[in-house]
Formats: sequence, structure tokens, C-alpha cells
Amino acid sequence: MSRNKTSGISRREFLKVMGSTGAALGLGLSATSGNKVLAEEDPYEVLPEGEHKSGEWVPTGCAGCTSWCSLEANVVDGRVIKIRGNSRSKVNGESSCPRSHLSLQQVYDPDRIKRPMKRTNPEKGRDVDPEFVPISWEEAFEEIADKIIELRENGESHKFVLWRGRYTRLRDILYGILPEFVGSPNKISHSSICAEAEKFGPYYTEGYWAYRDYDLQNSDYILIWGTDPIQSNRQVSLYSREWGNILEGARIATVDPRFSRTAAKSNEWLPVKPGEDGALALAMAHVILTEGLWHKEFVGDFVDGENKFTAGEEVDEDEFEENYTHGVVKWWNEELKDRTPEWAADKTGIPAEQIVRVAAEFGEAAPHACVFMGGGGVMQTRGGYNSMAIHGLNGLVGSIDNEGGAVRGASVPNQSFPDHSEFLDDISREGLDHEMIDRRGRLEFPAFKDGESGGGVVTNLSADGIIEEDPYEIKMGIGYWNNFNFAAPETERWDEAMSKLDFYVHLVTHQSEMTQYADIVIPSTHHMFEQWGMLYQKGNLHTHFWLSRPMINRHWELIEPEAEFSWLLAEKLAEKGYSNMLDYFKTIVDPETGEEPEDYREFAKYATKHYMQPVWDPEMESHGDQFDGWEDFKEAGVWNSDEFEFQQYWGEFTNSTGDFEFYSETLKEALEEHAEKHDVSIEEVLEACKYEAEGELAFLPHYEEPYTVGDDEEYPLLLVDSKSALNREGRSANANWYYDLKDIDPGDSTEADVIKIHPRDAEELGLEDGDEVVVSSPAGEITCQLNVWEAVKPGTASKTFGMGHWAYGRVAAEDFADGEPRGGNNNEIIPAEYERLSGSTSFYSHIKVNIERA
Repeated sequence: MSRNKTSGISRREFLKVMGSTGAALGLGLSATSGNKVLAEEDPYEVLPEGEHKSGEWVPTGCAGCTSWCSLEANVVDGRVIKIRGNSRSKVNGESSCPRSHLSLQQVYDPDRIKRPMKRTNPEKGRDVDPEFVPISWEEAFEEIADKIIELRENGESHKFVLWRGRYTRLRDILYGILPEFVGSPNKISHSSICAEAEKFGPYYTEGYWAYRDYDLQNSDYILIWGTDPIQSNRQVSLYSREWGNILEGARIATVDPRFSRTAAKSNEWLPVKPGEDGALALAMAHVILTEGLWHKEFVGDFVDGENKFTAGEEVDEDEFEENYTHGVVKWWNEELKDRTPEWAADKTGIPAEQIVRVAAEFGEAAPHACVFMGGGGVMQTRGGYNSMAIHGLNGLVGSIDNEGGAVRGASVPNQSFPDHSEFLDDISREGLDHEMIDRRGRLEFPAFKDGESGGGVVTNLSADGIIEEDPYEIKMGIGYWNNFNFAAPETERWDEAMSKLDFYVHLVTHQSEMTQYADIVIPSTHHMFEQWGMLYQKGNLHTHFWLSRPMINRHWELIEPEAEFSWLLAEKLAEKGYSNMLDYFKTIVDPETGEEPEDYREFAKYATKHYMQPVWDPEMESHGDQFDGWEDFKEAGVWNSDEFEFQQYWGEFTNSTGDFEFYSETLKEALEEHAEKHDVSIEEVLEACKYEAEGELAFLPHYEEPYTVGDDEEYPLLLVDSKSALNREGRSANANWYYDLKDIDPGDSTEADVIKIHPRDAEELGLEDGDEVVVSSPAGEITCQLNVWEAVKPGTASKTFGMGHWAYGRVAAEDFADGEPRGGNNNEIIPAEYERLSGSTSFYSHIKVNIERA
């Protein structure tokens, strides 16, 4: 592609073009000529006249975080003006969190991408202007299809990658199916920069790899561990409403190095040293056993009824009879007997007497006691065993799938899309046999999802795969609803990788950092108001499944990025002689009429109806809410499961033994399989994964010395990364309200991006409150404002993630036209490290930083 200086436009001119294009379309004028791909009349799902009267509340849902709340939008004259929770939902009900309201500024943001754009500057880099020019839909899909056909004809279909960020369940079309028709194994989700280490512990104890629900309303004692459920974790809407009631019924202790919003609204704060979460969990388990506070109905008891768990002394396994657990005595003998509160106090910075008291109170509340585990204590380089130890506390007190505890949640009725394998040709099948670009399943990256070597994903490592052309060169990529150049640690790697990528297509609402490396930019719909979609999530002992649908006119030239984009690309590929994908898409028919979709709009709607059919079709069996058909369900906008039944998995856990495994036979089998695959020992696998365990400890929750990056003298502070209450998966940064309300994050200031340290550390570093500072680590440096705050653990620096954009729009960036960031992006100073057993990216405990006056 040659550089065209006469047709290319600068970033500053780009904003002008976007503004004028928006004005033209707002007046009903055509901004694109020669468009044969989209319908000539009105290419969008326009609301039938009178369907939404002035002030009508229309059901929808929010994918702004993994709370996935069911909501309603108030539509007035075709424009959405208010948001509230959907009272029909038994999960979040009428409640909604602050983030949902930011969607109003997102959907009507003047900086949204309003039409297809094409890069005219072949050079790529952070400081390089792409010189985007507007193009027709015809030209956009022509170029994309040509690149796919070229790869397939050259035997290089595997050199294609599809990156997914946030999604709706229509993801199964674009993310799940499209790459296979191209002929590539490379489907790379964002999951391992989200939560995989958090799922590791529950899977290798009880065989459950998914998000959990928590019956906090019936708990007597709650340990919030490395998360902030009233600010940034799942079910923020529910807990924001219920927290006062929960506090009245339970004692709450929060384990977190930072003074979070949840810590501020707890009875007790345990400011653990970053990385030492495992030590604290093991010491608490030690106390529960030595004090005889384990839940005997679930765990079992000594045959003679006498507690023989004494510090430092081994126990004969034959003297203990277990009920629904496996290996509690082995755990004691191999690890717990020496993990005293005094030992942990030295590691964690938490006084031994506090450890004893909190652990005893937690055990005394059994089984109505609950550990609510998040990423902070486990998304660490050696955090997999922390995950097992922290979740193991739930096992000791019998709160697994029990009233007041941590539960799996109810299942969701849905219908997979038809099998597409018979539509794949030889090129596709051959391409799928290649190794994936994120290197999952290699010796040093087991990524054990569901016990399978390479079953997970190592999202952030795909950048290295491109840079090093290992296992091969990647020539083409498509990404949607993602921005890894901002959201993944050690961002300069992504800048290098995307500069190297020959052809990239980005489907997004805003021109983000990752978009700066795109060759074709596809303007995408907002999921809450402009497209079909659906998601399900659990909470409040129920699981809900909500529907979003077009409820306002699309003011600009937008398409939905999952189903609509896939259909339009399939049509263009069919024009070029490869009709397989389009032929398959036509098998996804309207479940009510049996009619095939005739265009991309019908395809998105029919796919939604098909996937959700068990919910709304009265002829299909389904638990939970019952509906009389599609229109009846559309009016409600949400389905609710029956209430979760406690103890239904006791003795039938989905792991190797069927019991809750303190000694994980499930992990042992996975490690043995992976070691045999690479012809090494299990110890060599763990060493490659940066763990230190040997022998039986490999299969038990155990202590690992925290892994850190950086010299202590050069980088004296440990960084504590946290998430803002206003982050909509990072997509709220171009909304003015984000900055007006930034002090909702404890210790932060409105308008400013800040890093917080304790007064004692400020004095030692010669810094003062309000200083502009440079924060450096072995990975890079950023500039931001210093806030001196007593509620920071000495020896740490706490910074909220969310600011630091150099693209994304005129509000998010200090100077969008010149690429000047507003504040500093945490990920520029977080080294790229991994919890390799799960594939999870490490965000916590390993980052050493220094702070100097700018």
C-alpha cells in the first residue's frame, strides 16, 4: 500500500472529518457513495414508528464489566436519556452501578468512529500518524476479503489471528467460527488478562472453571480477598445496594494491600504485603485446624473425635475419616503444620494475633462463612497455589455450595449454533492443525484450563509470538472490542507487534491505541442500544440471561461487530468464489418461521433468537422463568433461573475424585500429562513456570516466595494496581463524567491521574503531596500526580488503572492530535509476567517501582 499524502488526513483533521460526517448523517444525508455492501435504503435496524413512545423503558443489558447487569434504557423520541436496573432481574434488580450511566456519554460521543476508514500511511508506530481516509463499505470489505483469499491461496491461512476483547454471546460467530473458515487456529480471547488464575483454585479443588456466586446475604463472616465487590468486581450493582444489609448480618474482613472502597466499608482491614496472600491463607488454615474449627459435616473428623492437629506435629492419615474432601491430613503434614500465625506475620506484615482472631472468627462462623476471592491475591507470577489455598478456606469451613458460602450458581438454558465442521474445506482443516500464536501448551506455558495442557489462553504472549515470528509469522489480524496496546502489561511489546503486522482490521467504537495500527477501521455499534446481543451472569443465588436489541437509530455508519460483520464478510468472500461460510450462516434460521436470513440484519436477529430459544420457546424444556414466546420474552428482556440448590455437588464434584481436593489429584493428572508431553519431570515443569515446589507440594496449596521484578535499592516500592469504579472495561475514558467523578476511587482526585504513597515513604523519597512525579519500573516509566495518603500500606505505591490514553479521543488524551497521554497507563510500567499454570497475566505483587519528582 503506497503512502498517499494528498488523500491522507492527520489526526487533527480526522477529528474534523468525524465531526462533519456526524453532522451530515444527523441531517439524514449520505456520507458514503458507491456503497453496494449495505442496503441502499436505510442500512440499519430502524425502530418501527411508534414502537418506542416518548419516555418508554426498553430492556437491555450491560457488558461494561463482568457484572453483566440487566438494565432498562429510557428512550425518548428515538434517543436514550436514562439508565436503570431491570426490576425483573433476580440478580441486580432495579439497581445499576455508576458505570452503566457513562454509556450515555459513550453512545453519543462526538469522537466515535462514524464510518469505515483506511490507512494511507504504510509506516506504523506509536508516534506515526496513520493518515486515515474515509472509504465505502464496499472498499472496506473488498480489501478484507482479498487478504483472506490471498492467505488461503498461498497456504498461509494459519497466519491469521482473531483477537477478542469484551463480547456478547454472539461471539460464537465471529470469534468461534470465522477463524476456522479462514483456516486458522488463532482465536485469542482477552480471558487471561481478566481472571484465569482466579478460576484455577476452584477448578483444582472442586473441578469448577468459571465465575462463582456468593451467598453473602446469608453469611455470618465474610473474607473479601484481593477484590473490591462494591467497586470493580462482579455484581457491583447488587452489592452496592445490599452492602448495608450484609454488614448488619455478617462481620466482614477485607484482605488487600490497598484501602479499597470495600475495605472502608468492612469491619476489619488486613493490609497484606503484596504477594504474601498465600502465606496468610495457609496460616488461617493452620489456625482453623489447630483450633478444631473445620466443618466436620463436610470435611470429616478424627476417628476417636480427638483433635490431633498440633503445630509442628504430623498426623496419621488413617486416624482421620473424610466425608466430602480429599487429602486434608496430607495437606497438614506436608505444608500446614509449620505455617503458624507467627511465621505468617513475618511474611505478610499482619500481626499474628490478628491472624489468629480473624481465622478463629471465620471458623466459628462455619458453614455460614465465605471467602470472596478476586484477582489481587492470585494473578501473581506464583499465584496459582495462592488461588488453591484461599479457596481451600471455603473447603475447610464447609461453605462450598452451601448457605452463606461460595456457590457455583444455576445453569443457563441456551442453544449452540449448528455444527459447521462439514462446511470447512481442506484448506481450513489443514490450517487448524498449526500451533497457536500464544504458545499455549508449551513446557513453560501449560495454561491448564479444565485440566488440559494448552486448554487455556495466554493473551499477552501473542504479542511476543508476532514479534519473534514464533511459531510462525502472522500476516493478518482482526480485533474487536479490544485495545491490548493499552490494556495488556508492557505495552511497548504490543506497539512493536502491531507495527510488524502487515494487515490489521479493528472493529471498535472509538479510535483507540490499537486502532492506530489498523489498516481498515470498522465503526462498531454500542452493545447496549444499537445491536442484538445477550449475556448471562450469576448473583443473588440466581442466574439471569438478558437480551439487548436495537432501540435507537444508528446515527452513523455502524455495524454490529460479531454477527453483522461476519455476514457481510461472508457475502464478499462468496462473491470471490468461497461461499462456505455464507452457506453455513444460512443454516441459522428464524426459529419461529424457519426462514433463512436474507441480510446481515436478519442474521444478527435470527442468531440471537436461536441461541436464546430454550429461554423463550414454551415448547422447549427450561427451568426458571417461563415465557409464551419471543415477543413475550422481548418485553421482559431477561430470564431468571430458579434459586440455586445448596449442597447439590457434595460428593459429586466434577474433578478426579468427586470430593473437594486439598490434595489435588486433578492437578496431579494435568501436570503428569504435561510433563509426559514434553518428556520432563513435574519438577522441571514447575521450574519452567517459575515455581519452586518439589515432590508432593506440587499437588497441594503451599507457600511460594513472591516473584518480583526489579532491584530493591533501585525500585524501593511495590506497585499495587487497582481498577477504577468508573472503568467500563477501559472504554469510559473519553467521557467527561469519568474525570468529574474520579474521586469516587479512594484517595484519588477529580481530573487528575494520581499515584498514592504513605507519608513515611514520601518523606524518605523527599516528595510532597501534589508533586508531578515520574514513576519508573524495569518495564518503563510514566508521569502522573502524587497524592500522599495515610491509607496506603508503607512500602507500597497504589495507582488506579484507567487513565494514560494517548489515543481514544479528545477527552481521554491530553492532546489526541499529537498523541500526548492524559496521565500514565499502569501497563506501561507493569512487566509482562504470567501465572503460567493457568495462563493468566500477572498484574500484582511483582512490580517494583521508584518515584521521583518530575
